[in-house]
Amino acid sequence: MELVLSEYHQHRQEEFRCFADSELDQDHQFPHQNLIKAGNRGYMGLPIPKEWGGAGDDFLTYILMLEEVSKVCASTGVILSVHTSVGTFPLLYYGSEEQKKRFLPNLSSGKLLGAFALTETGAGSDAAALVTTATAVDGGYVLNGSKLFITGGGEADLFTVFATVDRSMGRTGITAFLVEKDRPGLTAGPPEKKMGLNRSHTAEIRMEDLFIPVSNRLGEEKAGFMIAMSLLDGGRIGIAAQGLGLARAALEFTINHLKQQEHAGVNTDQSSAFIIADLAAKTAAVRLLIYRAAMAKGSGKRCTREAAMAKFMATDLAMEAATKCLDLCQSAGCGVDNPLTRYFCDAKAPQIYEGSNQIQRIVVARELLSQKNLSQL
Repeated sequence: MELVLSEYHQHRQEEFRCFADSELDQDHQFPHQNLIKAGNRGYMGLPIPKEWGGAGDDFLTYILMLEEVSKVCASTGVILSVHTSVGTFPLLYYGSEEQKKRFLPNLSSGKLLGAFALTETGAGSDAAALVTTATAVDGGYVLNGSKLFITGGGEADLFTVFATVDRSMGRTGITAFLVEKDRPGLTAGPPEKKMGLNRSHTAEIRMEDLFIPVSNRLGEEKAGFMIAMSLLDGGRIGIAAQGLGLARAALEFTINHLKQQEHAGVNTDQSSAFIIADLAAKTAAVRLLIYRAAMAKGSGKRCTREAAMAKFMATDLAMEAATKCLDLCQSAGCGVDNPLTRYFCDAKAPQIYEGSNQIQRIVVARELLSQKNLSQL
C-alpha cells in the first residue's frame, strides 16, 4: 500500500492547513462561525457523494481536513468528526431514498448538524446494555429514556438515536431512529462542565413519550446494534486524526519555544532534545498508521484493527505530547491562556470517547488472537 500522499492529497492538505490557520477562531463559545465557514467550503460533507450534496472526496481527504482543523481547534475537529462519521454516514449507508433526500443535502452543506445518541448511564463501552425504549404504536414508535455525553447535544439538528424494542433481546432488540431536534418530547440538558474541549458542547438528551413515525426508523427494526457498530471504524479514525493534530500542535509550540530560548542564549539540554526527538518520531509513525487506516476505510476494506490501533496510538500520543511539552516549557506553558494548557486539557477526552483506549486494545488483541495467518502483523 502506497503511504506517500499523492500530489492531490498534498494540495488538499495545504488547503486545509491554510483554512485552519487563517479562518478558524479560538474563542470560548460554541464554534458556529467555524462550522459556517467549513460548510461554505464543502467540508461538512467532504466524503459524501455529490449526488447527495457532498463534495465527493475520498476518506483520506476527510481525515487530512480533521487533522489540520484539530491542530488549531480540537473542539471544531471533534464536532466535524461526529457530524460526518456518525451523524451523516448512518443516513448515507442505511437511509432510505426518501430519508436521504430529506436530510443528506442539508447535512452535507452544514445547514443541519448531525449527532449520535448511543451512550447511557449504564451503557458506555457496553452499548448493548442500553435501556432507552421504543414502544411500537400505530404509525410508529414512542421513545422514552435518556442519552449522556452527546457531542452537540444542545446544538445538533438531527440525532441518530438507538433504543430497544424489547429489552429481553439484548443487542438484537436495538433499533435506530432519526430524531429531529424540534420533535415534541425531546429536550437537551445544559452543556456539561468539562476539563477540555469546552467549545464542543456535550449534553444529555431526554426523550419523554416522544413519537417517531415509521418513516424515521433507520434501517430495519432490530438492526440498530449492527448499524452502530458498523460506524465505529470510521469514527475512530477521525478521532485519531484529532489526536494527531493535538500532538502536532503541542510539539510545534514547544519546538518554537525552545528556539526562542536558544536565541536568548539558553541552550536546549540533551534530555530535552531526546524528548522532542522521541515525540517527533512517534508523530511520524502515528501519521502513517492513521493514513493507512484511512486508505483502507476508503477502499472499502475491513479496517477494525487498523482503526483501533490508530485511535489509541494517536490519542495516547496527544496526551503524552501535551504532558511532556508542558514539562519542557515549565512556567512558560502553564498560563491559563497558554495554548499548551488548552492542548493538555483537550487531549484527555479523545482517549475516552469513540470507545476508550482500553477497549481499543481489547479489539486489537481479539483480532490478532482470532487470526490464523499473522504474516501481515
